[in-house]
Amino acid sequence: MALPPLLLLQDITLTLGGAPLLDGAGFGVSPGERICLVGRNGCGKSTLLRIATGELQADSGTRFLQPGTTVRYLPQEPDLSGFETTLDYVLAGMGPGDPDYRAAALLSELGMTGRENPANLSGGEARRCALARALAPEPDLLLLDEPTNHLDMPTIEWLERELLSLSSAMVIISHDRRLLETLSRSVVWLDRGVTRRLDQGFARFETWREEVLEQEERDAHKLDRQIAREEDWMRYGVTARRKRNVRRVAELAALRQTRREAIKPATGAKMEAREAELSGKLVSVAEDISKSYGEHTVVRDLDLRILRGDRLGIVGANGAGKSTLLRLMTGQDTPDSGTVTVGTALSIVTLDQQRRQLDPNRTLADTLTGGGGDMVQVGHEKRHVIGYMKDFMFRPEQARTPVGVLSGGERGRLMLACALARPSNLLVLDEPTNDLDLETLDLLQDMLAQYAGTVLLVSHDRDFLDRVASSVLMAEGEGRWVEYAGGYSDMLAQRQDETLAARPLAAPPAKARPAQSAAPAPRPTSRKLSYKDQHALERLPGQIADLEKEVERLRAILADPGLYARDPDGFTATTLKLEKAQADLTAAEERWLELEMLRESLKAN
Repeated sequence: MALPPLLLLQDITLTLGGAPLLDGAGFGVSPGERICLVGRNGCGKSTLLRIATGELQADSGTRFLQPGTTVRYLPQEPDLSGFETTLDYVLAGMGPGDPDYRAAALLSELGMTGRENPANLSGGEARRCALARALAPEPDLLLLDEPTNHLDMPTIEWLERELLSLSSAMVIISHDRRLLETLSRSVVWLDRGVTRRLDQGFARFETWREEVLEQEERDAHKLDRQIAREEDWMRYGVTARRKRNVRRVAELAALRQTRREAIKPATGAKMEAREAELSGKLVSVAEDISKSYGEHTVVRDLDLRILRGDRLGIVGANGAGKSTLLRLMTGQDTPDSGTVTVGTALSIVTLDQQRRQLDPNRTLADTLTGGGGDMVQVGHEKRHVIGYMKDFMFRPEQARTPVGVLSGGERGRLMLACALARPSNLLVLDEPTNDLDLETLDLLQDMLAQYAGTVLLVSHDRDFLDRVASSVLMAEGEGRWVEYAGGYSDMLAQRQDETLAARPLAAPPAKARPAQSAAPAPRPTSRKLSYKDQHALERLPGQIADLEKEVERLRAILADPGLYARDPDGFTATTLKLEKAQADLTAAEERWLELEMLRESLKAN
């Protein structure tokens, strides 16, 4: 028989500020399932996850947690106050019988000693500690809210491997497409207070979402035509019996009520950077520059030339000096040696990852206007604040909302709205993707593609770098930086390196290279896949798609609440078929991933 769900939320409603945030939302999580929860910023994803933990009480609805189920929750902004060391914080999350050694082991893998004072941690270090606390007990159910925020790429790729190795069920909120594509088996889409579920991986989600929205649009058009027909009858056809007339009038009123109550999808943002006059052809030129802080060298002997129109992505581990390099190249800091020549006629706009420019006590409207009335200076023109807010998917009623109560993604959109209102020809973006939803990321990518100026970009989002960057500057360690043409995937291919995760998070002391073994590890003798493997690689995607359809079909049968009472033998047989189909799907996906990694490895070598 099918295993009962570990967690089940049904018909969850919650109203905040007079408007329903959740209106019949819910989802179920079975043992071992990996679900991603997606939706626009401010739609209630984090709120729904907090209800799932029991931390927040819904207005109505059902929350069922299987007795004895262990749950661990990673919030967007973990609170480490009240603990003397990072190890104390992680150990406080362990349950009775959990092996304490995992706390220290995970902190070590994440580049921390366990002796750090939580009060002195950076955002990335605090996130690493919170991850260790959530993962160390190996719980039955993991609830992760933006787990990659403030993490560098080596840590993100380590996290992917760690999560794949766990048997825990997971619900993940993330803007990182690569992470979602790697981990998810099902998608729960929260939209306008209601959840919809797709029992396929994230790679299929965006196509499915567009199909759903197109069907909604067709249904709305049919409703409009039906109302138009009834209104025409009201004007010209009220000649039949009175009883029939009263019924038709009531039906028309009901149709109008249905149209009024329909919540339309939010219109997309209209991101557009206000461009200043063109800068000089040379934006910034570094010649043999070095920069150190004490004994820590962050830049060593760097030569770099940035030309007008370049999109330079800067990547590396936390602490490698990415933000320092941005300050050097824009003239905000001076190198210890060498020279930086900043170009002429530059109008620089900076997006700060810490969002220090936002005052949590000011309202959204005052933040945009500077507290000076209802008009926003957008480039060389003034616009009403409500109209400009709508361009960034804020509702008019949010104008007087304090910034401090906005979600992380809404604060990110607000920072973008402030930054893009100022004329610029050089955008300096330090982790702009943190907390942004997938649709906003798409719009930001489109805006940057059309931007005539130059972009300097620090980001840990691999998909975003692939879509935006024309070259990538990679921190190779000990202050050495190397520029690679293309995006993140192009950089990996040029470095003949499948993943950055193989590099240690905290560099250990150098070890002597061992002498060559008498029986060295065998190396591939062929530079291409065998015919059998190539055939399997071509066949598996179709097989996976067929298995996904079969799993979806069997789940639809088992979703019938009366099936067991009506046909217990049929219920058992269908359950066994579903278990076999899920096992076959897992095996096929793992085999495809193995072959794809082998193909990429042979191609790189």
